[in-house]
Amino acid sequence: MKIRFYGAARTVTGSQHLLEVNGNKLLLECGVFQGKRRDFYERNRSFPFDPRSLDAVILSHAHIDHSGNLPNLVKQGYNGPIYTTPPTADLAGVMLLDSAHIYEEDAAYINKKKRKHGEPFIEPLYTRADAEQVPALFKEVGYNQPFEPIPGVVATLVDAGHILGSAAVALEIQEGSKKTRLWFSGDIGRFNLPLIADPIMPKDVDYLIMECTYGDKPHREPELAYNEFRDTVKRTVERGGKVVVPAFAVGRTQELVYDLNRMISDGEIPHIPVFVDSPLAIDASEVFRRHPDYFDDETHQFMQTGHHPALDFPGLRYTRSVAESKEINTIDQPMVIISASGMAETGRILHHLAHNIEDPRNTICIVSWQAPETLGRRLAERQPKVRIFGEEMPVRAEVATIGGLSAHAGQAMLIDYAKAANQNGLKHIFLVHGEENPAAILMEKLHTENISAVSYPDYGEVVEI
Repeated sequence: MKIRFYGAARTVTGSQHLLEVNGNKLLLECGVFQGKRRDFYERNRSFPFDPRSLDAVILSHAHIDHSGNLPNLVKQGYNGPIYTTPPTADLAGVMLLDSAHIYEEDAAYINKKKRKHGEPFIEPLYTRADAEQVPALFKEVGYNQPFEPIPGVVATLVDAGHILGSAAVALEIQEGSKKTRLWFSGDIGRFNLPLIADPIMPKDVDYLIMECTYGDKPHREPELAYNEFRDTVKRTVERGGKVVVPAFAVGRTQELVYDLNRMISDGEIPHIPVFVDSPLAIDASEVFRRHPDYFDDETHQFMQTGHHPALDFPGLRYTRSVAESKEINTIDQPMVIISASGMAETGRILHHLAHNIEDPRNTICIVSWQAPETLGRRLAERQPKVRIFGEEMPVRAEVATIGGLSAHAGQAMLIDYAKAANQNGLKHIFLVHGEENPAAILMEKLHTENISAVSYPDYGEVVEI
């Protein structure tokens, strides 16, 4: 068996891991690589393998850095099954259409400028028509239901506890008389997250492909992050300001809405307007409502004890149209605005930041990891000025970073995950989906736990096991 690391190798985005087993090819993930514009187009349009040569794809969850390049894969000839859970299939369907819409709009905007200078036009990374071809290939598989994606490989999806429907992938591989158990973590969640059940820990593993996004950072308990978010909202409201939250439309937005529901229901913050200003987030919330069986026990208990539904409460307004979005910035009163994108690179969040970033009453609340070279990262670094729509703007609003809200495992959880895999003959761990410094720190920590067979593969590296 060969493992080829073609994405999320020595970086966080663009997850793609190609397995060659018994003459067949199985791709784990097909995510979009995010970075500088030139790298973005070149990396995402040019696969290091022929998509037509693949026999199957397994998708761990719907986030775009894991699913977002599926339209190009299909456009370039892949027509086999894409195995994933039912919520992931639903979420990925709406997310890919939304991404295609953004790529089309971005290309149109750039080409408008290029037309003035007589420069050649660019094509969108992919179109809505391309994205619409993907859902027909989804093969839905529930948790803990073994299936055979390629001959000699039995796969089982188990709850990763990251977002609704997210999965780790356990693979039982038979090559002649040789048996190998490979476990791919996908994105590892955390215990006691809102809405989402706890992650299943690995066991009886020979080889572990594990994410390491926060390998350098322990997370505080989710309840402490909840308290910090609550206090951020309270102090902003008390000074008459608005809380503007760049948030991923799938997962983080729903968790924040649920948290605000708890705060208002329990009288912890005043009854203020809460706007979810993202068509994708609205569509994603509808998917959440269609799959309540994937919620955790705490959420079911909350809804059964006289509270409002998890993702609906008085004062919450989902705004879909452009006119509704513009209206938000005409209202002069305390409120919370949750809008995509999560790294503040595209979408309506840019307009809300432009309208609110210079008012010291307001707070920009960063609630997730921010990739290098993004506006979200520059805000998280508290740079005094940032560019929005090409205009340099002073950052006078408070910037609050609440890392404990992350749906990714922190350092301690990653160590526990590796230790769980190491209980019965673990041979090697491959660290992916993380930057160099977090990976190096995590490797040092694992060495202190007597887990020394750990590596951090290069992009394109091939490992034979």
